[in-house]
Amino acid sequence: MLNTIGPEMLEALRRLSSPVKFVQDGGKWRPVPLISGGDAGSGAFLPPISLSALGDAAFCTEHGVGLPLYAGSMAHGIASEALVESMARAGMLGFYGAAGESPEHIGDTLLRLQQRLGGLPFGFNLINSPNDPQWEMAVARLYLRAGLRCVEASAYIALTPALVLYRVKGIHRLPDGSVHAPNRVIAKVSRTEIAERFFSPPPEKILRRLVEMGELTPEEAELAGQIPMARDVTGEADSGGHTDHRAAIAMLPSLMALRDAMQERYGRAEPLRVGLAGGIATPHAAAAAFAMGAAYVATGSINQACVESGSSETVRTLLAAAAQTDVGRAPAADMFEMGVTVQVLKKGTRFVERANLLYELYRKHGSLEELPADVRDKLEKDVFRKPLDEVWTQTAAFFAVREPRQLEKAAANPRHKMALVFRWYLGQSSKWANQGAGDRVEDYQIWCGPAMGAFNDWVRGSFMEEAGGRSAPVAAKNILFHAAVLQRAALLRMQGVPVFLTRAGLAPLDMETINRYVDNTKESGQ
Repeated sequence: MLNTIGPEMLEALRRLSSPVKFVQDGGKWRPVPLISGGDAGSGAFLPPISLSALGDAAFCTEHGVGLPLYAGSMAHGIASEALVESMARAGMLGFYGAAGESPEHIGDTLLRLQQRLGGLPFGFNLINSPNDPQWEMAVARLYLRAGLRCVEASAYIALTPALVLYRVKGIHRLPDGSVHAPNRVIAKVSRTEIAERFFSPPPEKILRRLVEMGELTPEEAELAGQIPMARDVTGEADSGGHTDHRAAIAMLPSLMALRDAMQERYGRAEPLRVGLAGGIATPHAAAAAFAMGAAYVATGSINQACVESGSSETVRTLLAAAAQTDVGRAPAADMFEMGVTVQVLKKGTRFVERANLLYELYRKHGSLEELPADVRDKLEKDVFRKPLDEVWTQTAAFFAVREPRQLEKAAANPRHKMALVFRWYLGQSSKWANQGAGDRVEDYQIWCGPAMGAFNDWVRGSFMEEAGGRSAPVAAKNILFHAAVLQRAALLRMQGVPVFLTRAGLAPLDMETINRYVDNTKESGQ
């Protein structure tokens, strides 16, 4: 039977830094304050809990933050400057969404954040770019020149020279004989075979190539064999954007088993860690992740609906109304020809329908000229809203500056030309969404997982129900705080106190109230 939690018991559960004893009085349980370190005696006992200790406290120490949660990078600056800065000031990592942006813009953004945040930690994204390796290498070199010490590596199937260069450059031996690599990688993966590559040393073949290119010294390449590509691997479950739709409850234990095997194989002095992303949108989700052994958690979809995101107000409003079932799959712009898909918001747009039509046409036809006349007319009228020849002119002008090799390939292969034209729509659709283009709402590409709907269910009726009331660090702090409260309630149940938190007991609180309950300067981000 559900035990009703009165205000006194809820207050005791929320005061995380205070040890509490619970005793039975007239058949009911009530809290009794207890001096830290005192004898709990009979009854049930709750020790104090630190938010940093929800996961692996070493994650917080290594990255210089107070809380085991980071805001993941969403491309085209959706994970924006404002988002990164607000997370840093609240004691959490935030990663800027650099994918799809020019190196010049990325560099300017990085410099501004360094100037404003001083020594506060933050990171940028480095995304696998099989269609544009020159961009990936240029961004990696930019990060090295700027002294950026942490990146979130995403969408990697195989390791690339750019990523290896970033991780290895500057590696050296300390006076005590240990090896130190100044640049850290947090790898986001959804498959164990890819996680294994990140938990392993950089591939010798790539190291040799980088030495031949003059990017690494022989000494750096030699020392690289003593470090993993990443000590932190984030298991990406059913997320927005690129996703394998993995079930977190099945994936996380497998990744942790791999972590243990890799730790033993290489005899690492410093431990490897596994975190969890994809579905982290509620206190229950975070509490479950930490209960399974996650070292940290990462948020994604929910940040896009917050006021600090680089999305438009229209997008934030659409996301705030989404249910868990309002998502669908569509072809990814950066890996269109490979058939890779992204998970996006389906409700309120026709992007899923139109993007999948383009991929089906690409599969069935060898060139734009092979498209039936009625199909081409429909595309020009409803999807592109301009002649395909004009789209190609714009596309060719873009690649003439960005990657001329694509034009050479298109000249030799009409099907590749068709792919580039179709990718124009996929690329523009995310920009229309970020810009809030009023005449293109039906074509918005909004990366979103079912976590968005779960978040909306949780915050309904609170100050965070409307999009304008949502702040990324406030949402993140609420998730961690209430996950800790849930863990304390679970500990009580294990001692025979039949207490279950209701929805009202987990309602979001403002940052000042949470900080008062946490009662810890570092965790408060003050």
